[in-house]
Amino acid sequence: MVRIRPRGGRLDAAQAAGIADLAARYGNGLIDLTSRANLQIRGVGDEAYPPLIDGLADLALLDQDSETEAQRNILVTPFWTPDDDTPLLAAELERALAGASLDLPTKFGFAIDDGGERVLTGASADIRIERDRNRGLLVRADGTRRGRSVSRGEAVDIALALAEWYVASGGAKGEKRRMAAHLAGGASLPQSLRGDAEPVARSADPVPGLYPTGGLVGVAFGQMPHQTLSHLAGCTQALRMTPWRMVLAEGMHEMPRGADLVTDPNDPALRVIACSGAPRCREAHADTRALASVLASFVPADARLHVSGCAKGCAHSGSADVTLVASSDGFDLIRRGTTRDVPVMRGLTRSDLIANPSVLMGGR
Repeated sequence: MVRIRPRGGRLDAAQAAGIADLAARYGNGLIDLTSRANLQIRGVGDEAYPPLIDGLADLALLDQDSETEAQRNILVTPFWTPDDDTPLLAAELERALAGASLDLPTKFGFAIDDGGERVLTGASADIRIERDRNRGLLVRADGTRRGRSVSRGEAVDIALALAEWYVASGGAKGEKRRMAAHLAGGASLPQSLRGDAEPVARSADPVPGLYPTGGLVGVAFGQMPHQTLSHLAGCTQALRMTPWRMVLAEGMHEMPRGADLVTDPNDPALRVIACSGAPRCREAHADTRALASVLASFVPADARLHVSGCAKGCAHSGSADVTLVASSDGFDLIRRGTTRDVPVMRGLTRSDLIANPSVLMGGR
């Protein structure tokens, strides 16, 4: 599996088409959209890896080294317009991270969520650049309710200072807790990085549809064949990645169509999160996607089901109304929690869940 982190969360049409071609030639033709707004080319063998990397370099999609790439973990709101601060902030933050030696944990990340509403609050990030209620910028450590008001020119410097404080205060040592857990564990922000600015309201979770910036389309369980990405590349000038296993096709005034695309905001597939599962992942104890496909229609429209092939919860680190975790003994069922929480039921079989789907939402 080879991960691609688009700069600024955006691929131009030529890059998207190039990735589709590389996935067909050097992988198994399947491409993942991840919860970190990255892409992953699957099924890459040892012999195919070098020419694939050369191809990604030709598309200007590689960093100077793996450490720089790992540190460039930035989520960007897909709803920015050409005249706002988002692209410039993203590029400035990327440059700052490339020039820093922070040794951050692999999953430590940043979010630039500076629109009129916050759309990335449900996505994993440790340091957030957002708007305050007066439309100014603020920088906020994840796990705190308020952030520090900053000028446009200060935003990236303060975000980097927060990351440096996190490392210096021991957040990256030992079990390498994320920012929110580090603060909850007793770490105290210095006065210079605190603030009392409240961020703007959180938006409802985005759904497929037309937006002022383009057409937002989903991919069931976040995986598509290379032909689908090639098709999308031919429909638009650029694609913006999201952490919701959806992509935004810039400038579209009609929804893109395709057999593998989710365009209906009420599609049951949007209610379910599932990891790759067996046999696609060696860690998984079950075929999560086959089960998720069957159970999706039984999940209420306002609820979310997470089906995980193991306790790691790679596809979704947050809470869900119902979480199913596969093990060697069957499925554990967790209500309103994560894969790390205590199950209310253990050892459920696939047949149990399919024959009695009401067990999923019982007590909700």
